[in-house]
Amino acid sequence: MKDYAKIDKKAYQLAKDYLPSLGIPGVTANLIEKYLNPEPRPITKEEIYKRILESAQNTGMKSNVIGGAIGGVGKLSIVLEGFNPKAVIDKYAGDWEAILNDIEERLKPKGEMRKTSRAIWPHYCQTIISAANFLEQFSSASDFFSWADFLYKDDRTRASLPLLLSHEIDGFGFALSCDFLKEMGYDKFPKPDIQLRDIFTALNLCSDKADDYQLFKAVIRVAGNAGVSAYNADKVFWLIGSGKFYNDPHIGKQGKVGSKKDEFIEYAKPLLDRS
Repeated sequence: MKDYAKIDKKAYQLAKDYLPSLGIPGVTANLIEKYLNPEPRPITKEEIYKRILESAQNTGMKSNVIGGAIGGVGKLSIVLEGFNPKAVIDKYAGDWEAILNDIEERLKPKGEMRKTSRAIWPHYCQTIISAANFLEQFSSASDFFSWADFLYKDDRTRASLPLLLSHEIDGFGFALSCDFLKEMGYDKFPKPDIQLRDIFTALNLCSDKADDYQLFKAVIRVAGNAGVSAYNADKVFWLIGSGKFYNDPHIGKQGKVGSKKDEFIEYAKPLLDRS
């Protein structure tokens, strides 16, 4: 019978040691360590709003179509009144098409800006509106964190937090809600994204039929058996899958060393199968 606690711990350690072992200039154990804890909490609603919109484009092609086209989500400050939720509500009155027109006129995104109902930019502008409406329920950043902390601190209600966000904010599914929360300092949340899914299913750390919630639970299990936070485990595997050192543009090509996911799976699978 397999010792799954031992396998989880070994999988984590293999992953943590993998990128520094490849000899990529600048990719050291110390560099990996820099990415294993979230940044401090924001202190204003404006910063929370910005972080929601950053997470909202962290899926599929969106980061290239949105942030990549305008030089980063931060540039939306020009259109969104310094990321002021109330000002956005007052200015646009729920009209996402007006936001889209302002972005096109004032930020001049690179590439084609499709405006059909299923295109990325229209969906993102609806996220902008719904996120502003959601945040305006709270009087301050402290008020938001008091609400989130109340749900987060209890094991029985913790998972309801990303589920609530996914219903409150258009285009903000369970995985993106987890991404936002973990980057806000809630380090018991991993993001069940495609990078982790590919690695976890290939290494039999979760079922290949697992949904986002089941993958979420599998990452938490691996983290617990490895004695680290879910945020920590998430980043270790995500860095392998994405190859993106977003805070270190001097590494590789503007912080990108390329995905090492397939190579890692090939390396780690036989070692774990023998465990």
